[in-house]
Amino acid sequence: MLNENTKGTVYLVGAGCGDYDLITLRGMALLKQCDVVVYDSLIDSRLLDFVPTTAEKISVGKRCGHHSETQETINHILVAKAKEGKDVVRLKGGDPFVFGRGGEEILQLQQHHIRYDIVPGISSAIAVPELSGIPVTHRQTSRSVHIITGHTTEDFSQEKMKHYAQLDGTLVFLMGLKHLNEISSVLTAYGKDSCTPVAVIASGASSMAKTVRGTLADIYQKSTVENIQPPCVIVVGKTAEFDFLPTVEKPLTGKKIIATGTPKFVSKLSLALEQKGAVVQRLAHLQVVAYDNNPLFDSTLENLSFYGIIVLTSINGADIFLKRLSALKTDIRKLSAVRFAVIGRATAKVLQDKGIFPEIIPENYTSQALAEAIVRHNPKKEKVLILRAQQGSACLTEILDVHHIPYDEIKLYDVIARSDENQTMSLEGDYITFASSSGVKHFFSCGYRLPDNSKVVCIGDVTAQTLRKYNIKGFSVSRTSDTAGIVETIIEEKKNETIQTLTNNRNYPHTGA
Repeated sequence: MLNENTKGTVYLVGAGCGDYDLITLRGMALLKQCDVVVYDSLIDSRLLDFVPTTAEKISVGKRCGHHSETQETINHILVAKAKEGKDVVRLKGGDPFVFGRGGEEILQLQQHHIRYDIVPGISSAIAVPELSGIPVTHRQTSRSVHIITGHTTEDFSQEKMKHYAQLDGTLVFLMGLKHLNEISSVLTAYGKDSCTPVAVIASGASSMAKTVRGTLADIYQKSTVENIQPPCVIVVGKTAEFDFLPTVEKPLTGKKIIATGTPKFVSKLSLALEQKGAVVQRLAHLQVVAYDNNPLFDSTLENLSFYGIIVLTSINGADIFLKRLSALKTDIRKLSAVRFAVIGRATAKVLQDKGIFPEIIPENYTSQALAEAIVRHNPKKEKVLILRAQQGSACLTEILDVHHIPYDEIKLYDVIARSDENQTMSLEGDYITFASSSGVKHFFSCGYRLPDNSKVVCIGDVTAQTLRKYNIKGFSVSRTSDTAGIVETIIEEKKNETIQTLTNNRNYPHTGA
């Protein structure tokens, strides 16, 4: 029996609704430091990218029409993990107490004397209509809002529906799409005007949001024609007539982009693209495999004073370098006389977070630019240590050879295809991105195909050369070899498309009757 002091804490955290960035700062902070996260299927999966890699992730479903764990099982998981002394985030879509069954979980925690805390979330009942331009209250139109679960048949008893029909305020039904026809007809039967405005919002508060507007008389038919799918929020009342849809358009609004690469890279690129309004399909088909048994690497780290410059060409390489230094308990003071050369600000930041500030960062994030920068900053031809991937660009060492700069090169890791990735995934997008030569090779070797009419955007000349080997033409190469470069390139491509469309429209010969 565990002592009371060994018990962990359970945090009921509202994940917000729709896109990941609607979670609160308090909720995000807890997510970043938890030992276990127990999450619903309705949360934005991107939130899991912020969970520590060492944390246990437990999916419990909780989505209408799909398999999910019973509430009793979820309660048991929360208690068991807390009794192991772990800090548990129970991540719930929307708000824990708005049909989230948070109260049931707390009663169970209280019964077992488990410590708990609560972090409110943005409820879909308010936010989804709001982000679709519909206020749930409005002066002189609706002075109240009533939130109703539409999950089961029990929610539509004659007594309840008669009560709802007589309410003056806005009615918001959650989880009620499969009962939409019943909601409309019964409300009308009990006195609601058949012309009462109704809106059905699918996948609200996300880039995939879709709204169908109508009245109690025709909303079911309209939603059926539009093939609306859950999750949905149904708004009934006069405020559903309003159209306060935000008018700020982001640079990539309406564009679908396929991001390929390692999970870490795909996550970072996806977040950057989504902030610009794009809808991103993630294909993390690669994984980084560090060479754990690497005696040459270990012995080199013991003799860093032999080198004048250490070269790191990627975030992955920088991570592996720093972790191995720590594992070997290498005195960081050995680096005092060593300069660092890196490709890109992101790689530099990995070092800077540990108090190491690279002196050589080329303006163009390419192997060629890095090699040329090393040559310029190394007139005494000090020995260089290159730490990078198995498939590193030969351009870097070729330039050093030409200038007779001595170097040692150690391969720290390889990038291979992930065996667990769904290779039957249907890919569809306006753009598809590649961050490395190995990413292109594994994309095709795994049996994926470029979607019709998708434009390819890649990082670096080496990746471009590999695309040409696969007879891919008309692609764009980002000016900088990082996620920012890809985003900027796609934005520029979209601008060019717009200009070309306008030009074509002006040149098109119009005829009149």
